Amino acid sequence: MHAAVIPAPDALPVYRDHPDPTERHGDDMVVEVLAAGLHHLTRSRANGSHYSGNGRFPLVPGVDGVVRDSAGNIRYVAVDDTSLGTFADRTLIDPRRSVILPDGIDPVQIAAAMNPAMSSWVALRRRIDFIPGRHVLVLGATGNAGRMAVQIAKLFGAARVVAAGRDCARLEALTALGADETITYDQIDRAADVDVVIDYVWGEPTARAMIPMLSARADRTAPLTWLQIGSIAGQTAPIPSAALRSARLQIVGSGIGSVPARDFLAELPALASAVAGGAIDVRARALPLAQVSHAWTAETDDRIVLVP
Repeated sequence: MHAAVIPAPDALPVYRDHPDPTERHGDDMVVEVLAAGLHHLTRSRANGSHYSGNGRFPLVPGVDGVVRDSAGNIRYVAVDDTSLGTFADRTLIDPRRSVILPDGIDPVQIAAAMNPAMSSWVALRRRIDFIPGRHVLVLGATGNAGRMAVQIAKLFGAARVVAAGRDCARLEALTALGADETITYDQIDRAADVDVVIDYVWGEPTARAMIPMLSARADRTAPLTWLQIGSIAGQTAPIPSAALRSARLQIVGSGIGSVPARDFLAELPALASAVAGGAIDVRARALPLAQVSHAWTAETDDRIVLVP
């Protein structure tokens, strides 16, 4: 078979021949890959910058995908910590980490959406007690995961969603997806009285935003939950101590480890149904797996999906 193979740290994936996967024990299932998304998690696991990477090379990347099993079922699967991912003609899965999809599903749409959408979906469903009517701020709303977080917050009943980012043109487009207000980071005090922050940014921008935002709150004793999900601006943020003392602020991380695998799996059917039903707008761009080296460094607003 063919696969994308990363031979060493910091190397680009190479499309080449690769041994076929073989079942090792009773829980294994060899499947045909139909579509696999090129996510930030995929890249960061491969280059070792994500805490869940295993550091073993050579590596076939790909953290999830849409596959067909030997019985003809179409499944969405999230692969575990492994050196054989979904960027291949075939891969090895644990069917317990998958969900069977309905007939007529678009594999490219599902592969593009599930990973970025899962971040905010699971955070709001499993990390906090999110109640309809809450006000939500999305930091980093112009990225794929952020624009889906705007939609998911609305889907879960948020009364007001504020989208924050740097690119004004991209921000403006979010009003059609449910954003009630769009702001840049220097306007963060306009979102001071939200109940929940979904943060894909972290780093210096988050640290700089906290004090102005907390200082502008009408009632500092009102609870504010800061959901830390992504870190596109930096792995560490110099949070001022006053931020934790001057307001009723709770910082909650959501991701692999803080959410049990069983909780992620429990949310897959409902999320897949929402994507398949058109409740979440998806921007996907399909490319042949053979073009993986080009796709790996491509800059695009769409989520790239590799198709064997």
